[in-house]
Amino acid sequence: MKNFIEIKNLKKTYIVGEQKFNALDGVNLSIEQGEFVVILGPSGAGKSTLLNLLGGMDKATSGSIKIGENDIAKYNDKELTRYRADEVGFIFQFYNIMPTLTVEENVNLIKDVTNTSKKSKEVLKSVGLSRHSNKFPQELSGGEQQRVSIARAIMKNPKILLCDEPTGALDSKTGVDVLKLLKKQADNDTTVIIVTHNSLIADIADRVIKIKNGKVESNIINKQPKKIDEVKW
Repeated sequence: MKNFIEIKNLKKTYIVGEQKFNALDGVNLSIEQGEFVVILGPSGAGKSTLLNLLGGMDKATSGSIKIGENDIAKYNDKELTRYRADEVGFIFQFYNIMPTLTVEENVNLIKDVTNTSKKSKEVLKSVGLSRHSNKFPQELSGGEQQRVSIARAIMKNPKILLCDEPTGALDSKTGVDVLKLLKKQADNDTTVIIVTHNSLIADIADRVIKIKNGKVESNIINKQPKKIDEVKW
């Protein structure tokens, strides 16, 4: 693996009335390509803010976010739109899939925003949804709906997969199945970054980053990550 993400002195400041709030206050960290990364921290620590900046959904107040050879903190709106479309997959706690479209139609939506060499039937097979391709979201379980969102995210073959509490709305067994799918993406050299309150997920991570009060409290490589089935969920 090689260094892929380099963040230096990253700050994000919000102004509320006459008050300034530093959601991120001088974050420095590095992540290697193909790592399975877990970001932990209490509510309001800055986890989601960091995820939004990595995904190009928000702009930094100052500092740099180097992805490969490019500093996306310097990107304009058009460049960020292209970056989000081509290089990043997003998976959220609540699945953000279209209720009026079938499973396959939801996955194929990604073709409207970026070129992809992947075929929806192959992607659906990889996440175990082949027999559900013509169903609508309301006909699926929560775990199956999250699989649809994962299929849509990996359809574009992203370099980075950003996940905000991807198992938060699922029971433990279904959550484990979803984690196995995400770990599979990291094994295929996609950099997977998960923001979560669930500290158990840290046991299976290659790298665990803890954030508190807008700062990186620790950034530790897990030399012996557990297999998912070894963790007592």
